[in-house]
Formats: sequence, structure tokens, C-alpha cells
Amino acid sequence: MRKVVYSFLIAGALTLAGCALPTMVKMSKDQQLTVTPNPLEVHKDTVAFDMAANLPVKMLKKGTVYTVNTFYKSGSSEVALDPIPFKAEDYPNSKVEQPKVTKSFSFPYQPSMKTGMLEVEGVASKGTKSKVSPRLPVATGLITTSKLVKPVAFAAFAGHGYNNQEELVPVIIPDFIFEQGRSVLRTSEIRSAKGKELDAFIASKNATRTVTITGTHSPEGAERINSRLSPDRAAAIEKFYRAQMKKYDYMGKADSINFILKPIIQDWNEFKTELSKYEGISSEEKAEYLNIINAGGTFESQEKEMHKLKTYRKVFKDIYPILRTAKTEILVVKDKKSDAEISVLSKQVTQGSVSADTLSFEEMMYAATLTPSLEEKAAIYGAATKKGSNWNAHNNLGAVYIAQAIENSGSAAALADKALAQLEIAAKLNEAPEVHANLASVNMLKGNAYAAYNHASKALNAGLRGENAAGVNGVKGAAEIVKAQYAAAVSSESAATDNADNLFNKGLAQVLNKDYQNAMTSFKEATAKDSNLAIAYYGAAVAAARLGNADGVVSNLTSAVGSDPSLKEAALSDLEFAKFSASESFRNALK
Repeated sequence: MRKVVYSFLIAGALTLAGCALPTMVKMSKDQQLTVTPNPLEVHKDTVAFDMAANLPVKMLKKGTVYTVNTFYKSGSSEVALDPIPFKAEDYPNSKVEQPKVTKSFSFPYQPSMKTGMLEVEGVASKGTKSKVSPRLPVATGLITTSKLVKPVAFAAFAGHGYNNQEELVPVIIPDFIFEQGRSVLRTSEIRSAKGKELDAFIASKNATRTVTITGTHSPEGAERINSRLSPDRAAAIEKFYRAQMKKYDYMGKADSINFILKPIIQDWNEFKTELSKYEGISSEEKAEYLNIINAGGTFESQEKEMHKLKTYRKVFKDIYPILRTAKTEILVVKDKKSDAEISVLSKQVTQGSVSADTLSFEEMMYAATLTPSLEEKAAIYGAATKKGSNWNAHNNLGAVYIAQAIENSGSAAALADKALAQLEIAAKLNEAPEVHANLASVNMLKGNAYAAYNHASKALNAGLRGENAAGVNGVKGAAEIVKAQYAAAVSSESAATDNADNLFNKGLAQVLNKDYQNAMTSFKEATAKDSNLAIAYYGAAVAAARLGNADGVVSNLTSAVGSDPSLKEAALSDLEFAKFSASESFRNALK
């Protein structure tokens, strides 16, 4: 009898379960499923969304589980996502309150997923029994606006180290000595080694900018009282210099030389300098002179106090005469090759027709800046890399390859590899900001936005400035869009080079950061730089769509497909324009 009763109880339970499950599936039609965002969006190579699921009151039966299974289906493939289980035991008040769950989902994005459907199915189960509801669509397709980002590269050249401006080199002529109380340049001084040196210099007709002559006097009364001695001694050297220029027929060149006469009167500096070098007295005895000078007073009173020192006669005999001088300093123009000479010689070096030593390393690096041809630049920088271990030569050769990759998209991959090889050498020699800037561009060309971002950040944090900083900010901004760091991307693009591609990326970052009105301005600035930049008109259409501006959508899509007809198909399937796709003006824009 027990067996019969037990079997009856089991059969009864199964019958109840069999009735409960179809009821649950039937009631699931009234479940509330909310997907945010809807349509789905791709950011950072990931599709992420939240789904809130609310079940009807009394739907969960005792001992049952209702599971919401979610799928993203695209074509013949689908991605199964984590289930949302509702266990009756977890919702003891389900007879009077709706069971609610909000769950976050994500799955990797693939380009083939743009057209697809987010679907759910419900599974009511109790023990080993289950009942599956039909699948329901809860979101249609993907918005892929973030994928419009333009990969940006920039060639960051390091300085060449060559001063192509006029440089002045000082030529110092030994002091001419004058007799006490006199300012006549003696014949013995003119015929001395220093006189011959100055004469030889004048005879060579060096390109000279200034001749500075400093006249001095010794401290004693005979010299001090004659206040004209210092300027007259300087004038005596100028007179001799000008006479020699006339002798060597300087003609108009003499007028371009500026003579500066600097008389020094009643000044102790020259005396202190010579005293410090003088070995005829002890340091203690030298200190006696310095104490008198430092104590202050008039120049005359100080010199009278020095008369009282036991070493005065020695100092007067040995030091004073060399204070009665005229010092001559000449600034001459450094002899340099002209730009034309450097250009010709650098080409001959690259062709092997002249020795590599014909130009210095700095001259070779400078030569590369004198030609617009990237091929010639590459040859010159290549030759420069052979003139020792210089990081900037390898960096600049890598930069040329980047510039070539920017101009030749079909060869970009191979050129990026060549650039990387040079930049790795440069980095081993010096991890300079320019090297990291170029590594950022190489990684962007290779599709690695994360590595590009890291190198761009290192370049800027290391103090990169000027044109190179603006260039790498464009690379960094593009990488930040890929990384879904949209506010940071707007900031980077605001500091980037003012060109159409960077302005487009700035507008895109503003759209993704929900700053639609400023995005419209950025896209307009981009098309002002390049009226054929179709993607910028397309971006403006997206911004207009998010602003609900139907006329803006139509006018910008018309311009976009006018510049690039392939965008017509993209616009027809782009969910950004779903609200406008049924209008006649929208269809006319895409005819």
C-alpha cells in the first residue's frame, strides 16, 4: 500500500509541474525587459549594456526557476551571454511584488556584428522538467560611431644641432703696453709679436663685426690725474687698426666694422686681477692691499694708503706697468658653408662621390632639412647614422619613414616596420621625447592604439614641446578615442596640430562625450581645412541626428556622399539615422 501511495504522490507532483511551467511561459509574455543603451553601442572594442528584467507578479511558482537567456545574433553566428536566473525561493514575496534584476553584459565587438539583433528566451524549469519560450528581440543592431576614428600619425624630427645663423667668434689680441703717463703706441709694441699678430689678422680681411678696445691706467697720481689716458690709449689702437685697413685696401668693408672704445678710469678691478696672479709678495701682503680697497674712500686716498705699505715699490715696479694698457677683442664672423654648398655636398656624400668627412655630423643633419624630398631626406639621414652613434640620426630616419607611410597608405605597414627598426636603435641610445613620439605613431600605424597612447604620454611627460608636442597630441587623442576616454581625447585634440584629421577626431570625441553642439563646430572647422573630407560631413550628420536636427542630417549627408559615394550604404544601415530614415528628404539625400 505504501508503494501505491508514494507512486501517486510522484505522479501528482509531475502533473503539477507540468501545469506550472506552461503557465510561467505564458505569463512571461508580460515580462518587462529594458536594455540600455538601445540600440547597443560599441566602445573600446566592446559592446556593453545593462538589462533590467521585471517578471509579472505570481509568475514564479513554488520550487521553480525562470531563466532569461540572452543572445546577440548576427547572420548565422551568435554570442550567448550570461543567464539571468530567477529562483522562486529567492523571491518569497513574488505573489505580490514583481521579481526584479538588473544585470550588466558585455561581449567583444567584431565588424560583422554591426547588423544584428539582441534576443532573449525564457526557460521555466522545475527539477528536470523545463519549458522554453519563443525568442524575443529586445534591441536591434549596433551603433558603431566610435569606430569612425581616424588613425593619426606624425613624424617628430629631432634637432639637427647645427647653427645655420651667423656666429661671432672672439679673437683676443694680447695687451699693448703704454709708458707711464703717455698714450702713444710705441714702435716696439707695433713690431712685437702681438703687433704682428694684429697686423696679420687685419691683413687676412676676416669678416668682422666689432672691435672692442679697452683702455686702462695704473692707480698712481701721474696716471690717475690725466683722465684722458684711458680713452686716448684705446683711440691709439683704433687709429692703428684703421691705418692698417687702409693699407690692405678694405674699401667698403671698413664701414661695416663697429669700433667700441671702453675707457676704464679709477677702477680697482684690473689691479685686483693682476695682484691675485702676482707671485712677488705673500698672500698676507696681498691682503693688506685688498683691505685698503675694501675699506672704501676715494680712489686717491686708497692709493696714498698703499704708498705706506712696505711692498709698494715692488708692486709699483711689477704690477703697475701692466695696468697701462689697451686690450683688444675682435668679434669675427665664423666661416661657414652656405646652404647651397651643404646641399650639394650632402648629395655627393650619399652618392659616394665625396668622403663622408666632407661634412660634419651636424651639417649632414642640417642638410636633410634643406630638401623637401622624403627620399633625399632618407638618404641623408641614412648617411648620418653611419657617422657615429647618434640617436637623433636614427630617430629622424625613422621619422622620414613615418612621413612616407602617411603619404603612401599602401606601403604603410612595410614603412612602419622600417621606422620601428630605426627607432628601437634610437631608444637604446637615448629615450628622448621625440623617439617616444615617433614610437606612438608607429604603433598607431600598426593598429595598436594602447601602445601608441603609452608612448605619446611618455613623450609629453618628458617635456616634448612645440610642433612635435602638437603632433603627438593628435596621435594621443586618436588613441584615447579607441580607449573610450572621450573627455581626455577632446583635451588632447584641442592641443593637437590644427589640421582636418585632428579636428575631425576632436568632433568625434565630442559626439561620443555627448557635447553635440561643439562637435558640430569642430566638424565645420575640419571641412574648412579640407572641403573633401567626407567623413567630417558624416560626423556632422551624426551630431545633427543626436540633436534632433533633421535639416542638419540631410544637408551634411548630402555633402558626405557627394565627396564619397561609399558613405551612402553606410548611412542607410547606420542606426544613428533610424529616426530620419523614413523621411523623403533623407532618402533623397542618399539617392
